[in-house]
Amino acid sequence: MDLTPIQFSRRRFLAGATLLAAGAAQTSRAAAWPDGKAINWVVPYPAGGSTDVLGRAIAQQLNTLLKTTVIVDNRPGATGTIGAARVARAEPDGLTVLGTSIGPQAVAPHMMGKLTYDPVEDFAAVITVGTIPHVLVVGKHQPYTSVRALIDAARAKPDSIAYASGGTGTVLHVQGELLQQKTGTRFIHVPYKGDTPALQDTLGEQVQFMFAPIAAALPHIQSGNLRALAVTSAQRLKTLTDIPTMSESGFDDFVVEQWQAVFAPAETPAPVIQQLNTAIASALQTPALTELADKLGITLVGGSPDALDKMRRADYVKWGQVIRDASITA
Repeated sequence: MDLTPIQFSRRRFLAGATLLAAGAAQTSRAAAWPDGKAINWVVPYPAGGSTDVLGRAIAQQLNTLLKTTVIVDNRPGATGTIGAARVARAEPDGLTVLGTSIGPQAVAPHMMGKLTYDPVEDFAAVITVGTIPHVLVVGKHQPYTSVRALIDAARAKPDSIAYASGGTGTVLHVQGELLQQKTGTRFIHVPYKGDTPALQDTLGEQVQFMFAPIAAALPHIQSGNLRALAVTSAQRLKTLTDIPTMSESGFDDFVVEQWQAVFAPAETPAPVIQQLNTAIASALQTPALTELADKLGITLVGGSPDALDKMRRADYVKWGQVIRDASITA
């Protein structure tokens, strides 16, 4: 049945009023958030690691800032994807968030086969907590004094130089793959069950080199037991001002920083995302967080949800290409 102009206008008015009412209700709920309810901060790694330690420190500050309780919930397994899946399936009410690193969001999904969630579209970006630069190190008795010398040796004798990582598919592993792809070299990858044993065998010179988190490697560089060849950050580090970046070493577009960030389930209301962003940004400015970041070798960032969204999407594409080209599977 055709509607008269008056009937059509009335129906359109009612539809608009319904949408406005729904929007007003959502805004009202967001304004009251978290309304005394506990927030579940999911960490997709075991307790004690840098992501967990950082998450617990932020949670402690949020308890005061948001006048609520923030519960840290460790959900390790499957290279971080179990914890990520837990948050992807959660109610989008801002009461469940994911405090994670680059791995489960931009690296691991490319190796895990079919996941129960979309690592990009099922999450709303909240804030970048910080970045962890890496440093390419060799044992003190190794003959390599620059990245160029290491590459020249690998080209002269392929598959003769080994590098360590904390495990297949980790950021430390795929950095080695990226170096091979950019230089046309072939190294032997030696995966370990964690960064610590990988670093120990680099110190013991069972392997020739590794990309190591700066906080773990710095004491050994300062003692002379490791030689730093280059850092993977865009700029030189304050703690290693005499060590060049990979770009300065002649390898353009080789910037790798292991970011830490917070995500919420997709469709979490924008006002709630903004409140989370503001509260976490405030937490990052407290002396407790700045002191902890110095110990962990993390550069605190903060910034907008949009900035994090652009970064994670770019890294997802970047590492997906590296992993496919190297045929890496978990």
